[in-house]
Amino acid sequence: MTVQIKCFQEIITIGYRVYHSYELPWFRTLSWYFLICVNYFFYGETVADYFGALVQREEPLQFLARYHRFISFALYLAGFCMFVLSLVKKHYRLQFYMFAWTHVTLLIVVTQSHLVIQNLFEGMIWFIVPISIVICNDIMAYLFGFFFGRTPLIKLSPKKTWEGFIGGFFATVVFGFILAYLLSQFQYFVCPVGFNSETNGFTVECEPSDIFVMQEYTLPAVVQNTLRWKTVNLYPFQIHSVFLSSFGSLIGPFGGFFASGFKRAFKIKDFANTIPGHGGIMDRFDCQYLMATFTHVYIASFIRGPNPSKVLQQLLMLQPEQQLSIFHTLHSHLRERDMLPPAI
Repeated sequence: MTVQIKCFQEIITIGYRVYHSYELPWFRTLSWYFLICVNYFFYGETVADYFGALVQREEPLQFLARYHRFISFALYLAGFCMFVLSLVKKHYRLQFYMFAWTHVTLLIVVTQSHLVIQNLFEGMIWFIVPISIVICNDIMAYLFGFFFGRTPLIKLSPKKTWEGFIGGFFATVVFGFILAYLLSQFQYFVCPVGFNSETNGFTVECEPSDIFVMQEYTLPAVVQNTLRWKTVNLYPFQIHSVFLSSFGSLIGPFGGFFASGFKRAFKIKDFANTIPGHGGIMDRFDCQYLMATFTHVYIASFIRGPNPSKVLQQLLMLQPEQQLSIFHTLHSHLRERDMLPPAI
């Protein structure tokens, strides 16, 4: 939340200065109001999704959860109406520039930072590994470029070289592979976060899924002849880490190139001067946001399956007669599949 707010503030301040919008009525007030609305929507969705059992016990929370999207939309509409009422004849175009600037900033910063939280709930490993991959690639690309760099990579970033780009890729893949092996051994990192209604707290205890269980793989014939190994024991997550590392080192830097192009367009060196010598917080998180989005899409596409705890939470939120109906349907289904003994 802190990082998100600081990144938002840095980008909004740039727009404020670039367009000389000092006289625009309500501009800053509305920008922060829209930030609050969007965060209310996203965090409300998260609370309803992961704290279903807690929500069911508190009547005020039940009301907020039931009408959450309507309340969120009503809050946004209030901001929209305030913007329309704030339009001034001599500033129409500038006001719409800044309205669009605010919404694009919300899309880039708030939406993607919400995905970081979603990844975190899938298990700490989906949070630590992607972030570490981006950091490693940044460091290794710099080192390879510093010692071996000769060929410029892209005009937007004159200091970036092909040698650093390629060297960073291979170093990041190796780093991600090793880090995945180390973290896959600990339940604390691999278990999804669950809410325990009895203790009113989070739990990270589970039976690790298949991707975090050591498995034996048969090597291709060419590798067998070279290394004299027929099989190798790996965690499946290590294979997934190769894809995460490849994205983080080949596509992730384009988040940085995008940020460089943005800064050149408005003739600024850094987003801010929050970190001496490094610029603003957004300067450090340009690639992280893109990586978080890819990780979320990757989990949804290739990893995530039905979550029994979420299904149970949704069942507990139903009316008693609906729960009984589902119970009888499930009972009949299991009996048809001979998974329950026949009724006496």
